[in-house]
Amino acid sequence: MGRGRQKAKHTKVARELKYFSPDTNYSALERELTGSQSSEPDYSKWIDDDDENDDVYEPSDEQKRA
Repeated sequence: MGRGRQKAKHTKVARELKYFSPDTNYSALERELTGSQSSEPDYSKWIDDDDENDDVYEPSDEQKRA
């Protein structure tokens, strides 16, 4: 595809995205903005407080000789 045709296609897509307005779910937006705690995921189960078994970077034998 030539540059002119490619640019025209990108311009068309950009224009469609710019003027596209989907239906807004105001109740979901309100829940998100009010910060209801029930829908928030619990990240505490992924926190690793145990540093004893963490892998420590050790250079290979070739890197040690360099």
